[in-house]
Amino acid sequence: MIKKILYTGIIIASIFIFSGFMSSEKITVKGSDTLVILAQRWAEKYMASHPEVSIQVTGGGSGTGISALINGTTDICNSSRPIKSSEIKKLKERFGTLGVEIPCAKDGITIYLNPANPVSNLTVDQLKQIYTGKISNWKEVGGKNSKIIMYSRENNSGTYVYFKENVLANNDYSPSCQNLPGTAAVVNAVSKDDNGIGYGGHGYSKGVKMCKVNGIEPNESNIGTGKYPISRSLYMYLRNRPSGAMKQYIDWILSPEGQKVVTQVGYFPL
Repeated sequence: MIKKILYTGIIIASIFIFSGFMSSEKITVKGSDTLVILAQRWAEKYMASHPEVSIQVTGGGSGTGISALINGTTDICNSSRPIKSSEIKKLKERFGTLGVEIPCAKDGITIYLNPANPVSNLTVDQLKQIYTGKISNWKEVGGKNSKIIMYSRENNSGTYVYFKENVLANNDYSPSCQNLPGTAAVVNAVSKDDNGIGYGGHGYSKGVKMCKVNGIEPNESNIGTGKYPISRSLYMYLRNRPSGAMKQYIDWILSPEGQKVVTQVGYFPL
């Protein structure tokens, strides 16, 4: 009996020592659906060469990520829109900080059309009229005589906010617009609907036709230079200036190696 107790004690001590040796730095990342695939790739690649760091990535939308940053439940917020002054105010009230904004990639809001749709170019004004309900038939923009079916993100999405501010000029979306929980859902809906139109990050544009906007293609050159009319930056937000493992991780994201992942996912480096 004595031997058994001693043996068990040795095992427990060994587990304790081993667990302490293997303890890791934990970083939580939450927010933009546009950024979630890229953030997951960054995390996977970084952890492969830094096993001492554990990075947890979840989506939910830019608004959800910023709320988590304000509530103190995430270390890094991913956002596809700039943080609002009202959100900065809440951050300051709770933590006494204005936060830290870190641009991490570039993107162009891509207009998704079904491959069967003959339309290949739309102006910003036409997009505004479509999504506010003033244009409702494809024949009005050079297409076939069919009702336009609009797909959009939900209002907690940074892409939804960006599109409303920069394309709709802050006008309301049409009540007939179908709001979907993620960009992948928007792409899936448009890919199955000949009369569908949607929008979202360039990195999601698989199985759909990318529409020109004002005659300009959403490619690396046009988005990188800002020539594409609905180009934007993608951001990470922190409560304070990073240090330790988090600083090393963010430095890596901004390095040539981290920015190479941006291109592999379908977005554009800084």
